[in-house]
Amino acid sequence: MRGKPVTKRKIQPDAKYNDPDIAKFINYIMERGKKTVAQKIVYTCLDIIKEASKQDPRHVFNKALKQVSPLLEIRGRRIGGANYQIPFQVRGERRFNLGCRWIINAARARKGKPMAEKLAMEIMDAAKGEGAAIKKRTEVHRMAEANKAFAHFAR
Repeated sequence: MRGKPVTKRKIQPDAKYNDPDIAKFINYIMERGKKTVAQKIVYTCLDIIKEASKQDPRHVFNKALKQVSPLLEIRGRRIGGANYQIPFQVRGERRFNLGCRWIINAARARKGKPMAEKLAMEIMDAAKGEGAAIKKRTEVHRMAEANKAFAHFAR
């Protein structure tokens, strides 16, 4: 490895809920550097969740992320002229990243409503264990389970 490893930056918690996970989620929502637009979307989404579920929106958000985040994923690896799909355990940081990405993509795929409403619906569905993001997670787990025979190739 060349050079020194990059130091991990500590992200500032968001202004309203004082939660670093929500701050990171806002950064994932953000497009073209428009952070105030992303904050408005996320905070409106959390207000909708609070109205609909009558629970703390952070609790619902964390539950949804925990439900969506994958435990296993597959990576391609070339061994002896053949490509194998090898299941690997997912580290915590990547687990959070994938969970957020899948929730956001599933929300963007929904049609006909503002982004805050689509995001709120997707987060509530994920907290219940349904929705497109959960479907993506089960699909990834199914692929990892199908290729479990190649797990001995993992280091």
